[in-house]
Amino acid sequence: MAAPRSRQKARQQRRVPRQARARATVSYVLDAAAQVFVERGYAATTNEIAGRAGVSIGSLYQYFADKDALLVALAERHLTEAQAQLQSALADAPTEPDQLVRRVIEVVVDLNRPSALHTVLYQAAPRTPELVAVLDRVRDDLAAAVAALLVVAGVDAPVADRRGHALVVAVDAAIHEHVLAADTPEDEHARIDDVVTLTSATLAAYTS
Repeated sequence: MAAPRSRQKARQQRRVPRQARARATVSYVLDAAAQVFVERGYAATTNEIAGRAGVSIGSLYQYFADKDALLVALAERHLTEAQAQLQSALADAPTEPDQLVRRVIEVVVDLNRPSALHTVLYQAAPRTPELVAVLDRVRDDLAAAVAALLVVAGVDAPVADRRGHALVVAVDAAIHEHVLAADTPEDEHARIDDVVTLTSATLAAYTS
């Protein structure tokens, strides 16, 4: 089935801001878009977003074809920030395996907490190849980090890559279906303990 016309436009290459003023304009527009989408959901209009950003509708359209393009850009920004936070967590995490596992899982839980903007992004944003590629890079970075730990423990690289991917996919599902379903902070903490135990046990089995 062909994508709707508006969604096809969202996939078109938009003008890239190169000067500082243009980059600032794009940042203002995206910040405004996040606010308006939170308030109005997918009913938000580009006119409302341009008004909130303090720019003309023509300026908005220089960089974004329509509101779908704005949603894609917001999702890309969100995922890029998530990738940076995960890389920071991996760089600064303690070397003790269980503590490292807990640190990464806690970061992933925080990144995936439900919010109004998160709901709009993941329900309304068109799944463009560019957006999927960003999401894949976040997953692949985590899988590569797990694979590196397995290689250090003596697992052959191809096997480590496969197992790293399997573990990341499993933990992601456990976070969404188990941890984020917690009713209280205490319940969430206990469920994080569950996922840490599951992950640590899997890592131990993978290296035995």
